[in-house]
Amino acid sequence: MLPASAFLNNTPIVAMFVPMVTDWCRRHRVSPSKLLIPLSFFAILGGTCTLIGTSTNLVVNGLMIKSDQEGMSLFEISSVGLPYAIVGFLYLYFVGQRLLPDRKGFLEQLTETRREYLAEMQVQPGCRLIGQTVQEAGLRHLTGLFLIEINRGEEILSPVGPDDRIETGDHLVFTGILSSIIEIERIGGLVPAGDPSYEFAPKAQRGRRLCEVVISESSPLIGKTIRDADFRAAFGAAVVAVHRGGARIKLKVGDIELRPGDTLLLQVGPHFLRAHRNDPSFYLVSAVDDWRPLRRDRAWIALALFVALIVTMTVGWVPVAVMAILVALLMVALDCISPGDARRSVEYQVIITIAAAFAIGAALQNTGVVDFLAEKLVAVSRLCGSDWGPYVSLAVVYLVVSILTELVTNNAAAILMFPVCLQTAAIHDVSARPFFIVLMLAASASFMTPIGYQTNMLVYGPGGYRFSDYFRIGAPLNLLLWVVAAVLTPWFWPF
Repeated sequence: MLPASAFLNNTPIVAMFVPMVTDWCRRHRVSPSKLLIPLSFFAILGGTCTLIGTSTNLVVNGLMIKSDQEGMSLFEISSVGLPYAIVGFLYLYFVGQRLLPDRKGFLEQLTETRREYLAEMQVQPGCRLIGQTVQEAGLRHLTGLFLIEINRGEEILSPVGPDDRIETGDHLVFTGILSSIIEIERIGGLVPAGDPSYEFAPKAQRGRRLCEVVISESSPLIGKTIRDADFRAAFGAAVVAVHRGGARIKLKVGDIELRPGDTLLLQVGPHFLRAHRNDPSFYLVSAVDDWRPLRRDRAWIALALFVALIVTMTVGWVPVAVMAILVALLMVALDCISPGDARRSVEYQVIITIAAAFAIGAALQNTGVVDFLAEKLVAVSRLCGSDWGPYVSLAVVYLVVSILTELVTNNAAAILMFPVCLQTAAIHDVSARPFFIVLMLAASASFMTPIGYQTNMLVYGPGGYRFSDYFRIGAPLNLLLWVVAAVLTPWFWPF
């Protein structure tokens, strides 16, 4: 989590891990409230380790460049960001877990509301799982998914042992929740057993998607088995999994006789939703929004471009903005991502925030607010002596920003306090860089409320948390990290 969030957007990382963590909790009878706040906090801490770890760092860096300050390199903040994150991790591991709530009742509610599917996948030639044992293939302890049997011709392996080997043509029968079925369906060479002619090559999957359909009472499919219904010919679709109320289905997927109310998970072509949304065969047709076919044939290209971006940003050969745009264009040109997906991935809110920050800063400066706040801050710090003035101001800036970021968004806190940091450094006649570093750290240090950072809100509902849970675990963490930042920042960036 920490390494990933240092280079990638925190919000989608946490969004991806939340269902995985909750499913693991359900299987192991652990309350999600014990793990989801740490998940969010780890993402926040990881984002402080590099310039691109969080949008707040980019906002502050943009303001620095606009103010004729030297911009930061990719790993400049790592000098204090890494120990800052490590201290936070150690606190959460040794102390935080004792402060987290243990809400078993919410676990029961979570377990009851998850819908289980039955899926049967056939192992095609060339699948990476062939020759591996169930244990080696990672199918022994799946998150929210159980491998209940292997059908091999006339032989049925049930229960499945960890040393059973997977062979070409095996039918792997799983039961589990939707998000986990989606993940297993992404394994290359595993295809829906109800449609053995199904194409799984990356080019064949392009444009395909998953959707859920519910069989209607008047459907002509009622009474037919999934095999006889021939979804490929009738709908251009393949049945991936089946859900039937609270009943456990014990038949092979192809032998299941369809009933009204059965929910089918289908992989369909790009025009299925429009063509069959009003089809009397189905009550409901809805897309599974978080599924896209994996482009494994483009993985090495995307990885190479990402490494090139990191190396170039580290050595400073090309301006960050120019290199980032170039890599993004190459990703589209080399078919790693579609133009539509690339357009939807742009966070326009961050761009607008950075642009608006310039106007807000100018307004605060022109009205005299910045000068007033900076002068009061310096006056307070000089009560401790002129030699200690900058150090006290630095500590006060961190404290004020860390409180402010709990009440407004982290980017807003950074925008409001940036001109104050700049003016405070000017009055002290010292370098402003240490103030910018603590501004980045403090603006991301939203640990005491669920509203200060997006990832805290993401885990609030799934974890069954109360507002006070964040304060109980986050307040001591904020104080500890305040000390770390106030001590280490002037050590690495002297005034």
